[in-house]
Amino acid sequence: MVLQSGADVCGFAGAEEFHQAPDGFHPCSIFPDCKSVVVFGIALPRGLYEVDSRFVYSHYNSLACPQADHIALQTAKLIEDTFEARAVPLPCDSPYEYWDEEKLEGRGLISMKHAAYLAGLGTLGKNTLLLNKDYGNRLVVGCVLTDLVIEPDEPAVSICPDSCRLCIENCPQEAIKPGFVEQRPCRQYSYGKTKRGFETVECNRCRTVCPMRFGVKKGRGKGSENN
Repeated sequence: MVLQSGADVCGFAGAEEFHQAPDGFHPCSIFPDCKSVVVFGIALPRGLYEVDSRFVYSHYNSLACPQADHIALQTAKLIEDTFEARAVPLPCDSPYEYWDEEKLEGRGLISMKHAAYLAGLGTLGKNTLLLNKDYGNRLVVGCVLTDLVIEPDEPAVSICPDSCRLCIENCPQEAIKPGFVEQRPCRQYSYGKTKRGFETVECNRCRTVCPMRFGVKKGRGKGSENN
């Protein structure tokens, strides 16, 4: 049902698997009766990685977020109508409450990329981006909490090359650290606005230099090492 709604991948995680989530960011913090988390991803076109990020990539990357929210809403309704369960769709990006002004650090209601990891949709690369074997780091992730008990998926196998440091070495802000990204220097450099007020993505280099940016099977981009 999720794939028919427009998602490219879908997986399932048990709520108990989120035991490492910070206080307040566990699925049960939002929906106490949550038993399972339905996680899905929408893949951005590969061509968006071959053009300047400021306008075309920026526009469609932002457009994918409300699309994910729409799929989450439709999925929640389908779960409730089909299985007589309860379901809670979550916004894939914003709004959210947590904001550290000093670090310019925000946190979604739950971590979508960690939910995707727990649902077997991929693993985290050195730049902390989700890496999927078929879609690389191009997935925009959404999820639905439900009290329906669903068999969880197996963990994915990492496709991040052990010796690769391209994302780290190409970060103009040197913001990629072992296991995390410093959000303040990343945000200050990566996002902007035109004089007209249009929002832009000034830098997505950690995505585009990754040799696994298109996944293992679909590495057909210029300069790809994983054809």
